[in-house]
Amino acid sequence: MPDIAFKMAQQQMDKAAGIMNLDPAAHKILREPMRVLKVRFPVVMDDSRVELFTGFRCQYNDARGPTKGGIRWHPDETLETVKALAAWMTWKTAVLNLPYGGGKGGIICDPKNMSGGEKERMARAYIRAIGRFIGPERDIPAPDVYTTPQIMNWMMDEYSKIVGYNEPGVITGKLIEMGGSHGRMDATARGGMCTLREWAKKEGLDLANATVAIQGFGNAGYYAAKLVKELFGSKVVAVSDSRGGIYSDTGLDADEVNEHKQRTGSVTHFPDTPPVSNEEILELDVDVLIPAALENVITEENAENIKAKIVLELANGPTTPKADEILHKKGIFVMPDFLANAGGVTVSYFEWVQNINGYYWSEEKVHKELDNRMTKAFNDVYEKYKELGVDPRTAAYVVAVERVAISMKHRGWY
Repeated sequence: MPDIAFKMAQQQMDKAAGIMNLDPAAHKILREPMRVLKVRFPVVMDDSRVELFTGFRCQYNDARGPTKGGIRWHPDETLETVKALAAWMTWKTAVLNLPYGGGKGGIICDPKNMSGGEKERMARAYIRAIGRFIGPERDIPAPDVYTTPQIMNWMMDEYSKIVGYNEPGVITGKLIEMGGSHGRMDATARGGMCTLREWAKKEGLDLANATVAIQGFGNAGYYAAKLVKELFGSKVVAVSDSRGGIYSDTGLDADEVNEHKQRTGSVTHFPDTPPVSNEEILELDVDVLIPAALENVITEENAENIKAKIVLELANGPTTPKADEILHKKGIFVMPDFLANAGGVTVSYFEWVQNINGYYWSEEKVHKELDNRMTKAFNDVYEKYKELGVDPRTAAYVVAVERVAISMKHRGWY
């Protein structure tokens, strides 16, 4: 994600602030993160070299509760990216009405070229560097790009060593055996399906006869393809990954495509499917388009060619502000990312609740509670969308910003 990401996050918030006549003092506070931490820490590599790594942690706003957000490991990680993602997490937790603020973290590294031992030493060193700034009532990290439940286990263990007692609530996204929650693997896609279902009810789309195209076939894309068919009977006609895509007018089976991808490394060359590019998949004549991979893929250059009735944003930031305006004028509903993909942080919240209480839920209960939260959040946003006559993303921002601003006001921050 380029360094324009934070400017885009500010731009989106500014638009909502203008529409809702936000108090200038609240607006000023919410345009910038409250705390930004930059750390450098040494890690001993397998060949005994000592490498110095740079890490970040941004706590954007904690008016509604402890900050919450993932940790990304990426060679191109930047502070500006982390700030943007922390801002979006602030709005995501607020629109779901979770008792959290927004945070995000990252390390500049290339995990693809690191051994398991090096990753463990990296995880523990990072937690030692930021340990005094996090905690279950302060800031709760989680997995993100190139970080895993096992990495979260190591981080939780290192924090527990620092404080001198077991503290599973400091990190979410852990393995179930270490205090993780059932229902986490498909949470992002499942939450998105809840919003899709509710929108279809409002707009009269029969999902049983709907066609679906999905750009991106990682965790979110795979489970979206699987669940949209299982829950609604929709037909997935196209999917793609970084190497390209495939098309089938008779429909694709998510598990069969996933098995092919695990075996070959890509969805491409799946039997009896003509190829389709990542650019073409966005412009297919389908009912539901699900960008589930990259940011900034729907732009002012291609927005006029989008034919779907709804764009369900399971990726972060797939639609640019200019494209949002074009799609809104065309009558295409864009389910904004920080609502559509909020299932992940919602189940992370459930994990934190379970850790604090020492009482763990069944998968059935997780699914039910997730459905309740996502349905309520969608209806809150949809009502604002109808009331104000703005695009759905702006409506979601108004709901979220209003909640954070009210908390700051009651705290006496302005």
